Amino acid sequence: MNIFSIIEDIEKADPEVYNRLDSRRSAFKHMGSLSKKAALAAIPLALGSVFQKAYGQSTNTVVEVLNFALKLEYLERNFYTQALAANGLIADGAARAAIQKIQMHEAAHVDLLIATIRSLSATPISEPTFNFGKNFPDWNTNYQTFLTLAQAFEDTGVRAYKGQAPNLISNDAVLTAALQIHSVEARHAAHIRRMRNNAGWIVGAGANSNVPAGAQPVYASEDNVAQGGINDIKTLGSGYSADIATGAFDEPLTKEQVVQVVSLFE
Repeated sequence: MNIFSIIEDIEKADPEVYNRLDSRRSAFKHMGSLSKKAALAAIPLALGSVFQKAYGQSTNTVVEVLNFALKLEYLERNFYTQALAANGLIADGAARAAIQKIQMHEAAHVDLLIATIRSLSATPISEPTFNFGKNFPDWNTNYQTFLTLAQAFEDTGVRAYKGQAPNLISNDAVLTAALQIHSVEARHAAHIRRMRNNAGWIVGAGANSNVPAGAQPVYASEDNVAQGGINDIKTLGSGYSADIATGAFDEPLTKEQVVQVVSLFE
């Protein structure tokens, strides 16, 4: 085991690592005053796991996450495109203008994800065929059903990007792009929720989100009151009701949970 070889390998994986830790010259200067044996002894055993976490994600993992996100963006773009084409579904001018902008945002997300995947010398997935009427047959004739699904899709997108962020930490550019999409999905979700006369944030596991049983998987675990190692954040201050405690923190969705939601429309 050679500590200098390890450092060089890390540098190859992340050329900017020294900017975040120390200059290369300084790093080698510090280690040069020690024997190899002493240098190795000074390295915490946890260092290996830290580097594995930070640099262990392969390009294949990043591409897998990007294609996973692309499928969600395909779903949203397709959904809004079909909704805008449905005769008389979105009659209100202001609402239609908002949905048109959201649709264009989703289209931009699709284009960026495709370009990013190709830049990694990988192949973007083809757009699947979605059946939005599979469990919601009146989705394109009933405006309220349409908004229900729009809210479910946007809330899913917010939580899905959050759940996959740890798998992108090996690529700063990709992680940054994903976080930029994530925040816009959150803005979409808040806007759609207000269009339904709901709070702009999720309260509990969907109980107060005015969502039918078919869309409840979207809100799995949102009743969690344990955050940051605190078992129950309601105990941290007076007046912290369950609604405040769950509304103040958004939960990530696992890939498996998102797949369950998407399966409702395939």
